[in-house]
Amino acid sequence: MWQRRTRATILSAIFMGLGQIYNRQFIKGIILLLIEAACVYYFIRNLGRALWGIATLGDSPNHLAKVNGITKMVVGDHSIYILIQSLITLLVLVLFLIGWVMNIKDAYHIAKLREGGIAANNFRQSIRYVHDYKFAETFLVLPAVGILFFTIMPIIFMILIAFTNYSAPSHMPPAKLVDWVGFETFRNLLALKTWSHTFYGVLTWTIIWAVLSTVTTYFGGLLVALLISQQGIRFKGFWRAILIIPYAIPQLISLLLMRNLFNGQFGPINQYLRYFGLGGLPWLTDPFWAKVTVIIVNMWVGIPVSMLLIMGVLTTIPRDMYEAAEVDGASPFQKFRIVTLPMVLFTTAPTLITQFAGNINNFNAIFLLTGGNPVNGNYQYAGSTDLLVTWLYKLTLDQNKNNMAAAVGIIIFILIASFSIYNYRRTNSFKQEDMIQ
Repeated sequence: MWQRRTRATILSAIFMGLGQIYNRQFIKGIILLLIEAACVYYFIRNLGRALWGIATLGDSPNHLAKVNGITKMVVGDHSIYILIQSLITLLVLVLFLIGWVMNIKDAYHIAKLREGGIAANNFRQSIRYVHDYKFAETFLVLPAVGILFFTIMPIIFMILIAFTNYSAPSHMPPAKLVDWVGFETFRNLLALKTWSHTFYGVLTWTIIWAVLSTVTTYFGGLLVALLISQQGIRFKGFWRAILIIPYAIPQLISLLLMRNLFNGQFGPINQYLRYFGLGGLPWLTDPFWAKVTVIIVNMWVGIPVSMLLIMGVLTTIPRDMYEAAEVDGASPFQKFRIVTLPMVLFTTAPTLITQFAGNINNFNAIFLLTGGNPVNGNYQYAGSTDLLVTWLYKLTLDQNKNNMAAAVGIIIFILIASFSIYNYRRTNSFKQEDMIQ
């Protein structure tokens, strides 16, 4: 009884498609045979070099050599290209192994059905079955492969770069090779004074910025939403339209406009302050005032988003809860504290966590407004208002310190992921969803 499924499993394990052909699914079997043949041809040509490349990152840089008595530039190994090509080959290998295992399971399953007296589906019936019952899974294969190569692979590439010495000026391909250095980059970032002072300073400001920008925009939006929702407020549609304009205008335009408004020398804000006899402030040139400025401008850009979100929540709060509170003699503040605030936080807590995570990576607000400036002489390639993400940008694009930038990127990911997962699991909305499931 077990012989048919055993034979089908062994045949499909030896070569994809043989088990299906044994199960009389000839077209499916031939297709799988062709797929494995193409994969085997690809691996014969590329797998050996991929394994060599991932281990060595090349062994011969570009160099001058005499060819027939003429000195010429000999093209050597480009460590980064080798690493990318090796990753692609290894990911293709992973996909092939997944397909190989699925091929074995399919052969085993069909053979088991045949042992029970059920005939195997022909190719047309298999296509119809997939269309009727497995269409969603089949359709998702293509975007899943795209995510693997265009999202997951770059993340793996960044992680691997952090364990190399890929940085200017000593290890920049193709003139120089890149080598594996283990955790040396992380040790330098966290312990070497020239780097650690910058890292801890930028990290501290990043956390302060994320907390203040999230709190100010969220509770500012809550305040504005409550004011517009008050009974007796006329022209509510007009106020909503006016207050949403900062969000409707592209952020690039708003931030560049604010940069000119807060210009310490020519900006209109300082000119008006001087007109009223007040001294102008160094909005973007003093470290303290630059940080205050980015918080204020972020409120201008971010409050409309929170306002829209919270106004939608306010419309869903049952009126009966307020009436019950009024019967118990609750004051307006007590109704806000007991009814409004808990209901708003219950609904928007996941969004609040997302906003905090987004503010840690709020590249536009800092880069377009201050560019990370003013310059801080005690920092390594960073300014007083730089976040980790803008510092990472400078390390990569301006200084070619790619290994250090990759290490910073990994730390940003760990910081955001750990905070988001921990706090999201503690929200009441997540707990109630978990209870329902």
